[in-house]
Amino acid sequence: MKFTELGLSDPILDAIDLQGYDEPSPIQAKAIPHVIEGKDVMAAAQTGTGKTAGFTLPILHRLSNTPKPSGKGNQARALVLTPTRELAAQVAASVETYGQNLKIKSAVVFGGVKINPQMQKLRGGIDVLIATPGRLLDLHSQNAVQFDQLEVLVLDEADRMLDMGFIHDIRRIIKLLPKKRQTLLFSATFSNEIRELAKSIVYKPVEVSVSPPNSTVDSVKQSLIAVEKSDKTRVLTRLIIENDWFQVLVFSRTKHGANRLAKQLIAKGVEASAIHGNKSQGARTKALAEFKAGKVRVLVATDIAARGIDIDQLPFVVNFDLPQVAEDYVHRIGRTGRAGASGEAISLVGHDEFKLLTAIERLIKKEVPRVHLEGYQPLNDLPLSKGDFRETKPKKPHKKKQASKQSGQIDRSNSRGQNSKNQNTKGQGSRNRNSSNQNKGDGSAKTKSQNESVKDSSSENRSRPNQKTKPSKSKKDYSSRPQRPGRNARRVKQSENRSKNTIG
Repeated sequence: MKFTELGLSDPILDAIDLQGYDEPSPIQAKAIPHVIEGKDVMAAAQTGTGKTAGFTLPILHRLSNTPKPSGKGNQARALVLTPTRELAAQVAASVETYGQNLKIKSAVVFGGVKINPQMQKLRGGIDVLIATPGRLLDLHSQNAVQFDQLEVLVLDEADRMLDMGFIHDIRRIIKLLPKKRQTLLFSATFSNEIRELAKSIVYKPVEVSVSPPNSTVDSVKQSLIAVEKSDKTRVLTRLIIENDWFQVLVFSRTKHGANRLAKQLIAKGVEASAIHGNKSQGARTKALAEFKAGKVRVLVATDIAARGIDIDQLPFVVNFDLPQVAEDYVHRIGRTGRAGASGEAISLVGHDEFKLLTAIERLIKKEVPRVHLEGYQPLNDLPLSKGDFRETKPKKPHKKKQASKQSGQIDRSNSRGQNSKNQNTKGQGSRNRNSSNQNKGDGSAKTKSQNESVKDSSSENRSRPNQKTKPSKSKKDYSSRPQRPGRNARRVKQSENRSKNTIG
């Protein structure tokens, strides 16, 4: 299939041709026709398969072929929500590239920079607005942007937005938008949380999926090297220098770890830079631009900052630390092997990360090949996976064991009820002994007979454990408490005391 068969306008086709593209990717070929028809779409595809162009191209086609609504104000016709600043900038670059032959006004807004220049861009209205949720709500609270004329809403990387805790901001934004609109939801996976969110924002969506969930791209060569935690920096430096790697994206688990690793690589003579959430937007943009231009050899990034790094010919990705969430491994290695290009993903795995590795291999349903580094042998070898990559489900308790457990609980409750009844009986016998000597024998005999009957009933319950019996509720008996003397008795006692104290 060619782009010319998708029904896009000629100015957009010319822009696509200038970029050297002729055939759409599978997700583009399936999603674009439905978006042009005006349907709500839920699209899932692997990272690096062209999802951005899958909604950018048809939105530009729609806006350029429909008249702009009349009226004044800072209105937005199409809104694209992204989880990170880098991804927002990437989408904005795509809109600018494919809309270069159209009279389309676009803007990108995100946090970390001054808000006044962004407010000035939105004056007079905007056709395509790309934004992160937090900054968009700030702009709306200051009346810098309105959504009365909104036609299209796009949630890009919806799974990542939920992981980053944007669900509440998204719901607040949805309430500000008109109900009659076209909604597009693009994600790498369709989790239960994504489907629950989709119920409230899409209407009769067309679901498009071109790959199994949480699968990796075949063009990416995966491998891992068993390494001690203290030797990871030395091994990474050796790989970069000996293999003459010129553009490497390295993933660190923490921000401080990214800074420390970048400094260690610079000390070894390797040009490196770190990018993470604590960096200012200017520093992040500069580091990414230098990395793309080849001025920086290694870019050390965290998962949040790396989402949105789009480099067509990125050859190497290194997992310096395995991610805590297995799904992040798929997104990490998806930074390479994009748009059909080949790439290589190498993981440095310590013995303490074996559980994380097992979770990753179970998720991608295959074993990551082990590679031995010549001249280096770790103290603790990494054990091999058992090869069982099926999804694990909690085991159901055995019916017989469950029944015996329930019967045991019933027996214990019965015994507690009978013990309380025995205590009541003993209290009654003691009260009878205090009342008269004649009733003493009768009370003790009665108590003895009751105890014998209780023993018989409890033994009968133990012999039949499957019989369901309700535990008897013990009533409170106050007979065993010391009784307060009556009024006449108190008067007699008081008169006796007065007679004793009287001086004769």
